[in-house]
Amino acid sequence: MKNFIITVFTVCMTLILQAQDGLPTDYLSAEFHKSRRDALRSSMPENSVAVFFANPVRNRANDVDFIYHQDPDFYYLSGYKEPHAVLVLFSENQTNSEGVSYNELIYVQEKNPQAEQWTGKRLGIEGAKNQLGFDMAFNGSGFNESGVDYTHFDKVLFNNFNNDYRDSKRNQADLHSLIEQFKQQANYDENSLPDPMKSRIYEMIKATDIENSANVAQNIGRALEYYPNLKKDKVISDYAESTDPNVRLELKQQIIKIEQETPKSNLDTQSLSTLMAGLRQIKTEEELVLLTKAVRISAMGQREIMKAMHPNMSEMEIQGIHEFVYKKYGSEYEGYPSIVGAGNNGCVLHYIENSKMQVNNELVLMDLGAEYHGYSADVTRTIPANGKFTKEQKIIYDLVFEAQEAGIAASKVGNGFNAADAASRAVIHKGLIALGIAENDKEARNYFPHGTSHYLGLDVHDPGLYGAFEHNMVITVEPGIYIPDGSNCDEKWWGIAVRIEDDILITNNGPVNLSAEAPRTSNEIEALMTEKSALDDFVLPTLD
Repeated sequence: MKNFIITVFTVCMTLILQAQDGLPTDYLSAEFHKSRRDALRSSMPENSVAVFFANPVRNRANDVDFIYHQDPDFYYLSGYKEPHAVLVLFSENQTNSEGVSYNELIYVQEKNPQAEQWTGKRLGIEGAKNQLGFDMAFNGSGFNESGVDYTHFDKVLFNNFNNDYRDSKRNQADLHSLIEQFKQQANYDENSLPDPMKSRIYEMIKATDIENSANVAQNIGRALEYYPNLKKDKVISDYAESTDPNVRLELKQQIIKIEQETPKSNLDTQSLSTLMAGLRQIKTEEELVLLTKAVRISAMGQREIMKAMHPNMSEMEIQGIHEFVYKKYGSEYEGYPSIVGAGNNGCVLHYIENSKMQVNNELVLMDLGAEYHGYSADVTRTIPANGKFTKEQKIIYDLVFEAQEAGIAASKVGNGFNAADAASRAVIHKGLIALGIAENDKEARNYFPHGTSHYLGLDVHDPGLYGAFEHNMVITVEPGIYIPDGSNCDEKWWGIAVRIEDDILITNNGPVNLSAEAPRTSNEIEALMTEKSALDDFVLPTLD
């Protein structure tokens, strides 16, 4: 009874402190994070341990750091938002020297009143226990004496290190120190480990069935553009280039054979990302509440700019209106750098300069997403700055809309992940050829160079296994057409860039468009752009 009273008192005090701080009350619960740890534990190999490190603090300039953002896997499993932390999960219960049984450990930043005066409150050990629900929580300074014998386990699962963290020198429990301590405890030798990107692609290939191998081959092909050294691996390069499913199946078998013949170590930097992708690709109901809110906030941003838009606006002002709406709805951040491209700027797929001073009468492509409690939306609309599509703009816009409708319709449980892309691409290729902009599918692809879908969640490009669609997956469907100035087609099409992107919940009853509140058809957009904006009367003094 005494312990029950203490527990109730602690919970009440926590709620009182949160209320005093005026914090939101709709964060993910401690029970959610525990359920995710339990789910991962159940999928881990027998006699294994998984080790997760918090994201590093990244410097912006001099003594100013970027706003801290926790590693999504770490947050998903713990709810902990601070840097300099380690989470250790065991597949089976362990017993410490005092006879206490446990299956997880968390090491956190130590409470420090002087530091907290500058950078804000820290949870500390008690916060990790009372608010996050960990029984075994310790200061990071105790990680070196954790008592974990990593040589005892058949598998030590962790993601390999990117060496993008600094040594603060003064803090012996910073991320740099924690990683170095782990390396010593686990007998880590970087030279004996396979290339992490190569291993990730091997895992992706092994996890893919033959029906979905074409989509994975496409993704690997894009990866080779960013990591050209991977082309030296003949299995990977052949897989990306092959159009024969049977050949891809043979290459998959080769990978299995290669791994069987490779000397074994209990350090595994390959499997954890696959295990986490399998978990995170299916959203729980608690996650969907937050993700849906992020999407709806983003849709509201699109609606408000449709009403406020005029040709004298700058790209940056358009960006600011979107992000202002996000803040009004309680969104902490943007999920990724905002893209606002007028005219030919929209042909740059990840254009983030947003520096054009006047959008004039051009189409404006706006790809932005609010992040709400960690979950990111990804919504794109393309609208005419003057409120009216030209003939050519409308033709291209309506073609992209038709393609998106086909992609959304194909986003059904049981269909392969590439189904939306295949459906959208077929419409666009056929349309571009009919318009004389392209002569064949190969040329048409130049005007639609990216994939149609990706997973969505804590990351804007959330991890997943790229298999068949399942209930409660959330994906984007985002076909586009981009015709840069100087393209090999009639000049009347030059500078037209259109992307329409919505966030789609896959359900057993069919796809649900979470961002449907932002108009999509050309007629709906033009109608909304005639409405008065709350910002029409917001006029600032001129600065000389």
